[in-house]
Amino acid sequence: VQLVESGGGMVQPGGSLRLSCAASGFTFSSYDMSWVRQAPGKGPEWVSAINTGGGSTYYADSVKGRFTISRDNAKNTLYLQMNSLKPEDAAVYFCAAKTFGWPTSSQFDYNYWGRGTQVTVSS
Repeated sequence: VQLVESGGGMVQPGGSLRLSCAASGFTFSSYDMSWVRQAPGKGPEWVSAINTGGGSTYYADSVKGRFTISRDNAKNTLYLQMNSLKPEDAAVYFCAAKTFGWPTSSQFDYNYWGRGTQVTVSS
């Protein structure tokens, strides 16, 4: 089983990035997916979630209106479009999969968890 995030990098405040998470080794379409981030010296923060079919999406208040989660079950890939980035969005972003239950920020609540991709927002 693998979840491999990509698309992170350095961007100026106000810029955009699109993160991807490629899944393999499990039935991606059967899992609700989330993005969770962790900034240096801080605990993990749940960012966004999407249900198995992609018809329901959820966002933390801190990113609502700026981030968009989506998935392509045919490609076994999860996405996070991040616009109007702020310095406080800088973190390592992880994708995670769970079969049921409300999304949380804890790795232990998920069936699968990726290794993360770094996002830096700085001028």
